[in-house]
Amino acid sequence: MMGSAQASGSVVALHRYPVKSMMGEELNVVEVNEVGLLCDRAYAIVDSSDGKVASAKNPKKWPDLFHFRAEFVGSPQPGSKVPPVRITMPDGTLVTSDQADISQILSRVLSRTVSFDTVNRYPQEVATISRPGSIAKAEEYWPDIEGLDHRDTVTDFALPEGTFFDTAVVHVLTTATLDRLQEEYPQGRFEAQRFRPNIVVQTKIGEKGFVENAWIGKVLAIGDTVRLSVTGPCSRCVMTTLPQGDLPKDVGILRAAAQHNQANVGIYASVRQGGKVRRGDSISLE
Repeated sequence: MMGSAQASGSVVALHRYPVKSMMGEELNVVEVNEVGLLCDRAYAIVDSSDGKVASAKNPKKWPDLFHFRAEFVGSPQPGSKVPPVRITMPDGTLVTSDQADISQILSRVLSRTVSFDTVNRYPQEVATISRPGSIAKAEEYWPDIEGLDHRDTVTDFALPEGTFFDTAVVHVLTTATLDRLQEEYPQGRFEAQRFRPNIVVQTKIGEKGFVENAWIGKVLAIGDTVRLSVTGPCSRCVMTTLPQGDLPKDVGILRAAAQHNQANVGIYASVRQGGKVRRGDSISLE
C-alpha cells in the first residue's frame, strides 16, 4: 500500500524496445524486475569490425536504425529464455531473429558487416554480455548545439556491464515535460516517441513544467507493488532530432531541451521492487 504517498499521476503508456535503437512495441501490461522491463533491450546489432554496439546515437554511422521495428514473437515470461523477435525491415520485409542467416541479412541491409547479439540475462542470474568477459561500447555523435557538453564530435561510451542499456534500466517521462517543451518550441512536435521512454506518466491536473526533476533521489511507487528509485535526469542526444515514423528531422527539439532544461528530458531509475505495471496504474512519490 502507498500510505501517505503524494499522488503524482498515472501510467498513460508503456514501451519496450526488444532491439537496441530499433522502434519497439507499446504494451498494456509488463513485468518489471531488477533489469527493468522484462526483455527490454535484450538484443542489439554489433559492428563486426570494432565490436561496438550499433546505436542511433551515431546516425552518421547508423543512419537507418529507426527505420527498423522489432516485436517479440510471443510474450516474454519471467524465468524463461528470451524469445525471438520479429523485425520489420525498412522496405517492409519481415525476418525473425532465430533465422540462421539473420546477421547476414542485416549486414546486407545496413551495408556493414554485423552480428545480431543477445544479452544472456534470462532467467535472471549474473548478467553477462553474449561475448563473455566483455563490456559493450557504443558511439555518440554530438551536434553543434549550444548547451551540450561536446559539439560536432563523436565519443565512445561504455554500456552498463551485462546490458545493452545506455545508462539505466528504466526511463520515465511525464506529459508535463512534453507540454512545457511544446510551449517553448511550438513549431516542434514533442511526442513521447522521440524520447524512447519506458513509462510515460500523465501528471495530475495543475502540475506543470519539468516536474520529474523534483523526483530525483526519491522513490516512485507504481500501483501497489512496483517501486523505482529515481537516480538522475535523462540527458538527451541527437537521437531526439532524428526522423522516425511520421516525425520529421528537427534539430530544434534538442536545442529546446538544451536551452530550457540543461538538455534533460525525463528521468532514469533503478528497480527497488519489481512486479507488474499496467496502463492506468497510479503513480506516487514515497
